[in-house]
Amino acid sequence: MTTPNKVALVVGAQGVIGRNLVEHLASLDDWEVIGLSRRGGPSSGRVSHLAVDLLDAADARQKLAALTRVTHVFYAAYQDRPTWAELVPPNLAMLIHVVDAIEPVAEDLQHISLMQGYKVYGGHLGPFKTPARETDAAFMPPEFMHDQQRFLEQRQQHARWSWSAIRPAVVGGFALGNPMNLALAIAVYASISKELGLPLRFPGKPGAYDHLLEMTDAGLLARATVWAATESACANQAFNITNGDLFRWSEMWPAIARYFDMEVAPPLPLSLDSVMADKEPLWRTMIETHHLADHPYTDVSSWRFADFVFSWDYDMFGDGSKARRFGFHEHIETLAMFTRLFDDFRRRNIIP
Repeated sequence: MTTPNKVALVVGAQGVIGRNLVEHLASLDDWEVIGLSRRGGPSSGRVSHLAVDLLDAADARQKLAALTRVTHVFYAAYQDRPTWAELVPPNLAMLIHVVDAIEPVAEDLQHISLMQGYKVYGGHLGPFKTPARETDAAFMPPEFMHDQQRFLEQRQQHARWSWSAIRPAVVGGFALGNPMNLALAIAVYASISKELGLPLRFPGKPGAYDHLLEMTDAGLLARATVWAATESACANQAFNITNGDLFRWSEMWPAIARYFDMEVAPPLPLSLDSVMADKEPLWRTMIETHHLADHPYTDVSSWRFADFVFSWDYDMFGDGSKARRFGFHEHIETLAMFTRLFDDFRRRNIIP
């Protein structure tokens, strides 16, 4: 077995992206992994976890002071706030606190990987140029992803390390208690609809059913992120990372319904954040009836994020050819990703 010669610090290790990144790195013989999150986690083998409040600069310096062997930082932390402007201070501060704490003590620091998304292109604001490309111009602030990348670009000018910015579409993966888990939101919505004897209705905005979008499998994303962080040609570059196929909900939704053995009814605009708010008692009953794992309803609810994604009544996709030109050629069919995730949720006894 290869002796680990690279030490990864995964920031945001309990989220959909961070959890899959930790698992992928742990499968590679030449990596040791340290996961950072607010709540920490159990250590095992070459993976250790550390609980840190990254909004507290002093706590970050104290907890990270001993991490002298870190060679790669994978930053995937995120703090949610009600408005776009309010997102900037905490999310920029956390990145700065990590770099300020690690850079002085990790003498062999080689790379800092920044996880971004299509907010970089203004995809959250309304119709934007598609396919989005890494060279597209920025837009009027506020946008914390722009601020984070600008910080790394400026800091790197006199540093020994390089950076990369990874830009996935909506990420599909497993994580509980995560506010941005679309696959789990769909699975729970379908399961509750079926329990109530209802067909599966697409709850998004009129127009969202027929526009093009794409997703990014969390496992594929983890492999691409490590590739970009260790391939010298990728230094100081941004990359769109996606599954490689486009789809419309009008085609995907009936396929999802077939998986759950449900009929499809015509789309009807619904705020899931509102209509699912009173479903906790039903969920508790379902846990008992179907002998599900006893997870709190809040841990399997990502309704606000699902509403956000289902509101896109415009195309939402990027150009993934740059990563292929630089040497990353993996792809996955999005329907196969959904099927695998739903199977996984069932194996974990999260849904019936």
